Amino acid sequence: MKQNFLRGLKHGVPIGLGYLSVSFTFGMKAVADGLTPLQALLISMTNLTSAGQFAGLPLIIAQSSLIEAALTQFIINLRYALMSLSLSQKLDRDMNTPRRMFFSFSNTDEIFAVASSQPGKVGHVYLYGLMLAPYIGWAMGTLLGAVAGQLLPEFVRTALGIAIYGMFLAIILPPARKEHPVRVVVLIAVALSLCFRYIPMLSGVSSGFVIIICAVAASALGAVLFPVKEGDA
Repeated sequence: MKQNFLRGLKHGVPIGLGYLSVSFTFGMKAVADGLTPLQALLISMTNLTSAGQFAGLPLIIAQSSLIEAALTQFIINLRYALMSLSLSQKLDRDMNTPRRMFFSFSNTDEIFAVASSQPGKVGHVYLYGLMLAPYIGWAMGTLLGAVAGQLLPEFVRTALGIAIYGMFLAIILPPARKEHPVRVVVLIAVALSLCFRYIPMLSGVSSGFVIIICAVAASALGAVLFPVKEGDA
């Protein structure tokens, strides 16, 4: 058991280091938007979803309705349900329901990818080791970013704030350059977002519902324009 835990911990350290830099940016932005370092830390300790937290932050600041916040998080984090279904085929018999529920809290994109790539079945001891470093890295990065956001000069905070956009561009651009369907879906989402930004009749829609509408509409149009054949699924 100790060997499995240490093996999972070793595999999770690179993920934790990557999360440290991303969550640092989240902590800075949360403080810049009016939250305290403690509030930013609590958000990251009770959530482990970068896109969900960055999307939820403006909803919290704008005091949006709980329904709007819930729908936004549901759309953004829906992929985790699909990942969990896929990963469940590799879980050992010792993964009972409470253990599955505990692990589901930290089943992120990177943790899913590492766990899925392991040969054979994976058990709860390995998964606990795998999820430990990313969780600590995400929480500590948020705290460090939140504290730094209060201490650094404004021009430095503004410069580091660009890292948020760089992070999302780094996620979007590589697959968009390689896959034409992905490129088209991204452009559709951008066009819809611009419509809600600049068309007077649409500009009054809250940011949470804009995210929901753009994500669902772009995904639906992508499915219609570029259907996946059964043999390619």
